[in-house]
Amino acid sequence: MRDRGWWCLAALSGGVAVMAGAFAAHALQDQLPERLLAAFEIGVRYQMWHTLAMLGVLAWRASHPRRGFGIVLGLWAAGVLLFSGSLYAMALTGLRGLGMVTPFGGVLMIAGWLTLAVGALRAGRDDAQSESGMA
Repeated sequence: MRDRGWWCLAALSGGVAVMAGAFAAHALQDQLPERLLAAFEIGVRYQMWHTLAMLGVLAWRASHPRRGFGIVLGLWAAGVLLFSGSLYAMALTGLRGLGMVTPFGGVLMIAGWLTLAVGALRAGRDDAQSESGMA
């Protein structure tokens, strides 16, 4: 199986997001101030959305191998780790300084989306050149 490591990472990320969401709903709801609980839940939401996006890119890449999509996956994985991870850690420890890490994760996520857009544009151009016999 191609991309076995990425598939495994995406599956684990999805599992962690579900566990973190359940943990927030059942164990943290009465333990954290509303602001910290909301931050934790934002981390869960962004982790799950990016996990689903990773699965989509992996499925696309399985049938349409393209250069650069590994970079997208790496940017999203690092972004989730920094963005969601810092929100989880900040909510659980109360250390507000960890919030300084969160924007770096967000920038990595955005960079992943922009890289995906560039890759999709290039893929469309490459496909059009192949069909016209120019490639």
